[in-house]
Parts: sequence; structure tokens; C-alpha cells
Amino acid sequence: MTNVRITHVGGPTALIEFGGWRLLTDPAFDAPGHKYPFGRGMSARKTTGPSIGVADLPPIDAVLLSHDQHPDNLDTTGRGVLASAGVVVTTRSCARRLRRTVHGLRPWGTTTLEGPGRPPIEITATPCRHGPPLSGRLSGEVTGFSLRWSGQRHGELWISGDTVLYRGVREIARRLDIGTALLHLGAARHPATGPARHSMTAADAVQLCRLLRPHTTVPVHYEGWSHFRQGRIAVAREFSHAPPEVRTSLTWLAPGAATQITV
Repeated sequence: MTNVRITHVGGPTALIEFGGWRLLTDPAFDAPGHKYPFGRGMSARKTTGPSIGVADLPPIDAVLLSHDQHPDNLDTTGRGVLASAGVVVTTRSCARRLRRTVHGLRPWGTTTLEGPGRPPIEITATPCRHGPPLSGRLSGEVTGFSLRWSGQRHGELWISGDTVLYRGVREIARRLDIGTALLHLGAARHPATGPARHSMTAADAVQLCRLLRPHTTVPVHYEGWSHFRQGRIAVAREFSHAPPEVRTSLTWLAPGAATQITV
């Protein structure tokens, strides 16, 4: 049995600590108040700052970067974190753009993190589609990550990345045994793209959890930006009507506080 400490920094950014490892997802540390372009006429304003600053981070062994195209997943301050991290794992196209020592994975590709006195971590890149069908040219390549190591009791730890619910994400339930799911939610939407959603809704999350059956479900990336349409209240309401095994899996992380989770 492995206990993992997860600290929700804000947005998609989480610090994951276990077995001597310190992993950071999608580093976004800029102060709130700025409006950022997202391309193709889209933009959003950051409304909430990080719960902890870069100076308060421990040394980071690896960054799991779902994509670098959008500032809510990688901002100016966050790029400085990449430079100091031991390893960056991301998409193949992002690896080419960063031009540094990066592991770029295609969907279902794997890499292994190894370190003296620490359990090896097998990282599997999982499919994402950051918008409606045929939106790849607009949003670019995105990935999720599933982490597997010896001693997990309930199954792998999965970070969904920014994605809608579609066939590629449903495939995860068939291929992997997910014990803990960090789900990027928020039902992101931009006026320039009309009613199209660019991330999962609360209803999508419940539907997905009925397939995955995770022991623990952790919502992230549902707050802090103007393009999110569903916050904590909407997510909690949807899960309150879910089947018992889905409803009881929901776990909220207090921003900036390390929460211990059994994986």
C-alpha cells in the first residue's frame, strides 16, 4: 500500500509526493489579473493566483506537462520551473518546441522514471482531445498521464489532462486499472467557438468514473480562469446524484495543503 501526498497549487497544477519522488503537473504560477491570448480569437483572464509560490516548492524531480500551447497549463513563471526540474514528460510536439531534455510521448507510449532508493515509475501517455471533433488543429496536441509503481493497492494514478470525454478517453477504462483519477474539469468554453466545450463537464466526469471505477476522484482545473463554466458547486451537485461508488470516490483538495491519499 502506498500513501501519496497531493497538494493542489491551483488550476491544473498539483504537487505529487511519494517514495522520495516529487512530481509537478502543468506548472502555472503567474499572479492573477492578466488576460492571455489562447489563439484563433480566444482569450481568458486568470482570476485566482497559486496557493503556493515557486519559491516554496521543493526540488522537482519531474514535470508532467499535458501541453504548452495554453497559458493556463504553462505560463511565464511556470516555464522557469521546467528549467530547474530533473525531467519533463510531455507530448512529442511540445518536446520539439521546448528544445531541452524532454521525454515526448505519443498516446499509449511509456517511459520510466528511475532514481536511487526510489521505486521506478512507469508513465503512460493517455489520449486527450482538447475540444470537439476536428479541433486538433485549433487546440494542438495534449496528453494525460497514468503512473504505475510497485505497491499500489487500488490501481494507477491518472492525470486526465485537458480533454473532453470521447472514445480515446473511454479506452482508458479498457486498457488501464485506475485507482486515483485527477480530472481536469471546468467545462471550458470560449465565445469565439460558441457552445463548444474544451474540457469535461461535471456530467462527463460522472459518466467517466462509472467506467473507470476509481477508488479516489480528485477534481482539478475547474477554477481560477474566466473561461471555466462549471466550478466546485456544479461538480459537487452532479456527483451527489451519482451511484454510491462514484459519489463516495469524490475527494476535494484544500488549495495549498498536502492531502494524503492511499493509492
